[in-house]
Order: sequence, then structure tokens, then C-alpha cells
Amino acid sequence: MKKLTYIVLATGAALGAFAVQQSAVADDMAGMKMSPGAMSPAASKSALTDAEIRKVDPASGMVTLKHGALENVGMPPMTMAFKASDAAMLKQAHEGDKVKVRVENVGGTMTIVTMQKQ
Repeated sequence: MKKLTYIVLATGAALGAFAVQQSAVADDMAGMKMSPGAMSPAASKSALTDAEIRKVDPASGMVTLKHGALENVGMPPMTMAFKASDAAMLKQAHEGDKVKVRVENVGGTMTIVTMQKQ
């Protein structure tokens, strides 16, 4: 029974120390100014990557891009063809255009979901 009492007391002390530490961390962050959504996953998910259009193939709906790192899908910089999510993208895309893109894995296919000319 003594052993159980010591375990309960030690657990209580550890939880108390953790609560004090968390309170101190919260106080340290009280003066920080952060815009709404600055650290939300949604903010990083909407990031755009610099790219250059190398080829547009309206027949297949594909656009070949020389792009920077696509961190949201874990892809390093390279040149690769992607499916365009919207046919309207293909009409506005021309070889040599500098663009900002958002690529996502849509149903197992790497797809350009956003493309903006620079």
C-alpha cells in the first residue's frame, strides 16, 4: 500500500510541474502578435510554388512545369507533367510563362489545382 501511495504522490507532483510549465509557456506567448491563421495548417496548405511552363498539351489536359519544391506533397524541384484540374487553365497557359502553382494529390494523380501568372 505504501508503494501505491508513493506512485500516486509522484504522479501528482509530475502533473503539477507540467501544469506550471504550460502556464509559463502561455504567459511567454501572451505578447506575441499573430495574424489569424498564421500558423494554421490551412495557411501552409495554400502556399504557391514558383514554376515555369515548359509544355501545354490540351489533348491530354497536361501541363509540364519546371517547378520549385512542392512541400505539401513532398516533391523536390524538378520538371514534370501534371494534370490540370480545370480546362480553363490550359487556355491561359503558354510555354515560357512564369507562374505560381499549387499541386495536390487528387485521387492518386498529381494535379495543378491553382495556377497564377506572375
